[in-house]
This record gives sequence, C-alpha cells and structure tokens, in this order.
Amino acid sequence: MTRPDGDHGVPSGRVRARELGVVVGGLPTGPLNAITDVEGVLVGHTTLDDGADLHTGVTAIVPEQLFATWRLPAAVEVGNGYGKLVGSTQIDELGVLESPIVLTGTLSVYRAADALLSYVMRLRPDGLSFNCVAGETNDGFLSDIRRRPITERHVLDALEGAASGLPGEGCVGAGTGTTALGFKAGIGTSSRRLVIEGVPVTAGALVQANFGGVLTVQGVPMPAAELVPGAGGAEPPGNSCMIVIATDAPLDARRLGRLARRAIFAMGRVGASYSNGSGDYAIAFSTAPASSPLLPDETLSPLFTAVMDAVEEALLNSLFKATTTTGQGHTGHAVPYDRLLRERP
Repeated sequence: MTRPDGDHGVPSGRVRARELGVVVGGLPTGPLNAITDVEGVLVGHTTLDDGADLHTGVTAIVPEQLFATWRLPAAVEVGNGYGKLVGSTQIDELGVLESPIVLTGTLSVYRAADALLSYVMRLRPDGLSFNCVAGETNDGFLSDIRRRPITERHVLDALEGAASGLPGEGCVGAGTGTTALGFKAGIGTSSRRLVIEGVPVTAGALVQANFGGVLTVQGVPMPAAELVPGAGGAEPPGNSCMIVIATDAPLDARRLGRLARRAIFAMGRVGASYSNGSGDYAIAFSTAPASSPLLPDETLSPLFTAVMDAVEEALLNSLFKATTTTGQGHTGHAVPYDRLLRERP
C-alpha cells in the first residue's frame, strides 16, 4: 500500500511525549510543536507499507522561502559519517541550501535524489547546475530494502503534498521502517519559541530516528529488554539518525553550523550509542530575509538550548508515536506506555 500522507499520518492511538507528561525543558513550543511552526516550512510524507516485508517511504521538508532565491543559509554537521547525505559537500563549501530536503531508506537515496532533481529542474527551467539534498537511514531490519521500491512518483507526491500543518509522526514516510534505542521509531518533530535581542525566534526540528543505544527519558534509562521482556535486544545494522533544523533566526552558515552541532549532541540525551555503523547528520537552515542583521554569537546560548530541547523531544515523539511493526522476520516493538510511566520517577 502506498499512502501520500501530506500533513496527516494514519491515526494510531499513539500519543506524543507531552501527552504522557514528558516535558523537555522550560521554553514554550510553537502552536503545533513541530518544525512547521517555522513560517513557510512545509512537510510531506509518502508511506509504503504492504503489511508484510515492505515498510519504507519518503519525507520531504520544503521551505517556501527557498523558491524566491534558491539559496538559504545552511550548514551540515556530521556526528558519524557512516551514511549517504547527497549534496552535503556543496553545503559545506558554499553555506547554502539550494533544494528541499528529502529523506528515505538507504538503498533508495539515489533514486530519491534523482526524483528531487526532476522536481527542481521543473521549477528552474533555465538552470544548468543543481545541488539536491537527500538523506537516508537504513530501514532494512524491518523492510526489504534491496527492492529499492521508491519511485520518482513517491518522491514527487511527498514534495507536492508538503503542507504547513502538524506532520505525521512515528511510522510514516521515511520513518515507516526505522527503529531506535531498541524500539520501533520513525519520524518525530518539535519546536521552541524564544526572544533574542528583542527578535522573536522559532526553531523547529524533524528527525528520522534509526539509531542504537538505551532509551533514556529525562535522565532515566529504560532498556528495551526491561520494558518489553522477551522481545530480544538485537540491534539492527545501519543505525543512523537524520536531523533537520529550521529556524527563522537571522543566522549565517557558520552560526547554523553551531546549531547543527548541538542537534547531534541532543541525541545523547535520549541514550544514543553513536556506534561505528551510525550515520548521524544534522542539517540546519534559516528562512530569515537576507537583509536581516545577524544575531551576535554571544546571544545564541538560549537558541542552542532551544535546538537541543526540540531535538530531544522530536526523538521521543518519533518513538512514542510509532506502532509495533513486523517485517523481514523481525519485530520493532512500540514503547509500552504503561511500563514507561511506571519506570519514571
């Protein structure tokens, strides 16, 4: 089954971290508590799930401000480079984002990048060079990754269906087949709002969670073997995490690099192991008008906090919204709410 989800995932009865009383940090969220709280940032999903051995998809992050100039300040931070992030070296070199960001499964990332190229070329008929950005995590533990099922249409559906509402979380889009910290995971998102030097600022995070370690909730370790007895503790290969940070704060590429670095740090708060085979990447971009005065470095500490809190909560949402999924002879178990709440102080 292929499902272009737009801004709504399939109802699952699963809830977000805050609905379980897990509140990260003291800063307020945006109205949706999502990356789409940053004005102009849209998210779309296409989900492929046949109920058997195919659990994968595409997630697209589309900043509308990009279409005016095709250049937004951006930076990439690499926590561990065991992954495929198409287009990252040009972001490093020039400090700008020139396309929407597409996420998918590892062996489909090149097809996703090619489909994104088709999308950008259609919108820029006179262009001769394009830097399309596509990232991945390995969903082969639960999905038949060698089928490389992602087509151009799946990617275009995610891009064209991207919307400003609350994005689907858990088992949707690029998170359909991912696992993290011993449990079923997926897509998660969160946001924070604050004022810096009199300037209202929103920072939002979206994650594709697929990495190893021990789930830690507000400092309390919650091993999968204890929360789901008998589930087995095998850690799937190809553990990784893709993090996208959007902000309307006026920042250049250097300052955005500092934000992206904090996003990687935030993985440690939920128990990431940062293993040898983990591809951990953060992409940060700003939607602020180019004419806006840049925020001084000495004012950025509260924004660093906002980013780390948003990423931590997005990671928890990716787990708490996910549903138990079986494929390829394995089962990714959803975090059991009753045990989770019982173990927390």
